[in-house]
Amino acid sequence: MRRLALALLPLILSGCSSIKSPIPRSATEAAMFAPVTMRIHPIFTQVKDWTGDNKPDGVEALLEFTDQFNDPTKAAGTVIFEIYAYRAYHADPRGDRLQNPWIGTLSTLDDQHARWNRTSRTYSFQLEFPQLRTDRSYVLTATFNTGQTRFMDQLILEAQPKEPEIVAPATIAPATQPANQP
Repeated sequence: MRRLALALLPLILSGCSSIKSPIPRSATEAAMFAPVTMRIHPIFTQVKDWTGDNKPDGVEALLEFTDQFNDPTKAAGTVIFEIYAYRAYHADPRGDRLQNPWIGTLSTLDDQHARWNRTSRTYSFQLEFPQLRTDRSYVLTATFNTGQTRFMDQLILEAQPKEPEIVAPATIAPATQPANQP
């Protein structure tokens, strides 16, 4: 009985391990869930103020990958972000490039943990660009390289209309006066 307990002990302890290692997949299985499209998420990618000083600090770009089933999936590789001036009414709306490219990686387990957003199922990148103005439109591009495949997308970050100033009405004396009291 004691031998049986000693033989089962490694099996029991291995089942209690908190570190999970991935189950190896064949190339066919891995390809089944590999990304087939990428987009800069059009709703969640926005100009952001991270410092709280009411001035934009840059762009929070969220990348979404989908597999052949059109489900969100993860990806590994390198992404290059570029921001351009917006040219209205042109076939290619990209004007002059305004900033050196930002390079982000999703190549390590730490990168995956740091950038993955479980709620939106996207990867988040904070692109610092303090010269950004909310009254101008920009074109943000992303090029993602997996080593075997390259994905590209662009998004127009539209200018935000200025909020109208609220002007307090001038104080006007009442047209009627209170009755004289005895």
